[in-house]
Amino acid sequence: MPLPLNPAFAATDPPPVMEARRWIEGVRFPADRPLINVSQAAPVDSPPLALRQALAEAALHDPQAHLYGPVLGLPALREEIAAQWSAAYGGAVTPDQVAITQGCNQAFCTVLATLAGPGDEVILPTPWYFNHKMWLDMAGVRTVPLDTGPTLIPSADAAAALITDRTRAIVLVSPNNPGGVEYPAETLAAFRDLARARGLALIVDETYRDFDSRSAAPHDLFAAPGWPETLIQLYSFSKAYRLTGHRVGAIVASAARLAEAEKFLDTVAICPSQLGQIGALWGMRNLRQWVAGERDEILARRAAMVAGFAALPGWKLLGCGAYFAYVEHPFDIPSDQLCKRLVTEASLLMLPGTMFQPEGSPAGQRQIRIAFANVDVAGIAEVIRRLAAFRP
Repeated sequence: MPLPLNPAFAATDPPPVMEARRWIEGVRFPADRPLINVSQAAPVDSPPLALRQALAEAALHDPQAHLYGPVLGLPALREEIAAQWSAAYGGAVTPDQVAITQGCNQAFCTVLATLAGPGDEVILPTPWYFNHKMWLDMAGVRTVPLDTGPTLIPSADAAAALITDRTRAIVLVSPNNPGGVEYPAETLAAFRDLARARGLALIVDETYRDFDSRSAAPHDLFAAPGWPETLIQLYSFSKAYRLTGHRVGAIVASAARLAEAEKFLDTVAICPSQLGQIGALWGMRNLRQWVAGERDEILARRAAMVAGFAALPGWKLLGCGAYFAYVEHPFDIPSDQLCKRLVTEASLLMLPGTMFQPEGSPAGQRQIRIAFANVDVAGIAEVIRRLAAFRP
C-alpha cells in the first residue's frame, strides 16, 4: 500500500521546466541544427570574476561565512538594500523592513504563508508565473485568475470585481514573467489604491527590475505614506549578479509582517546562505556599471526579438521585455503539442502557454513563452529563422 500523499500536492501540476527538459531526453539533434534552449529564464554564465574572487576570499578567510546567521539575513545586506531602494524609488525603506530569503521563490512562499491559508483566495493575473500558482495549490489557497487580455496589462477595475470576503492578496510581476511587459506606474498605483481600500496585500514581484527599459523609477509605491500597510515587494539577486545557485532573494515589507515571516524562514531554512549574501552585498557595492552593461545587452536582445517577430508572418508578439518574449503562434495546434514538435523538427525548446494559463484556457493553447536571456542577437536571428521555416 502506498504511503499517504497530501491531496493538495497530488492536485498540483509538476514543475514545467522539469517537464520540458524531459522532452529533449534521448533526442539527437543534427550537427547543423543544435538545440537552442529558450525554456528557462536564468543566466547560465558564472558571475563576473571579481565577484567570484570575493566569494572565494570569504569562503577561505571569513569564518562566519560557514555558520548560521540571522534568520532575516545579514544586517549589512539589509541596510544596503534599504539605502539603495530608498534612493532608487524616492521613498523611505528601513533595514527592519527588509528580509533576505533563499531566492525569490522562497520570498513568495514566505509572504503567502503569512497571508493566506486553506480556503483563502489570491488574485493572479494570467498568464501567471507557474511557481506562484504551484505554491498556492500546495497551500490549499484558491487561485483567482485575472485575465489581462491582448495587452497583458492587468486592470484594477477588473480585479475589483473578483474580490470576495476570502481574498487576501493580489500578486503582480513587473517586468512580467512570462509576458515580458512592464506595468505602467499608473497601473501599479491603481492596484495599490484598490488593495488599500479593500484591506488586501499588494505583492509586487520585481525580480527583473534591473532590466526594466525605463530609466526612471518604475513606480512611486515606496514614496506613498503608509506603504508598509499595503505593499510587499519581492526581489531576486539571481539575475542581476548571476547568483542563481547561491539562492538569494529579498522581501521588503512592514517590520510586523517580517516578524511573522521569521517564523516561516526559521522553520524551513534557519537562515539564508551566508556566502550568497556576501556575494549579493559585494555586487550591490561594486557592480553597478557591470549590471548596467548586462541591462544594455538584454535590451539589445529585446530589440532583436521585436524586430524579428515583426517580420515573421502569422506570429504575433504579445509582450517583450526583461528576459521574455510572449507570443501567439499561427497554427491550428495546441501550444503544448506544438512545442514538443518544435523540439524534434526545429531543435527549439520553449514553454507553451498552457503552462501559464488556467487548464483549458483557449488563450494558453495559442501562446508560447520564449526566454532569451541566454540567446544572443545572432541566436535570436536563428530562432526566428527556424520558426519561419517550420511547417506543421
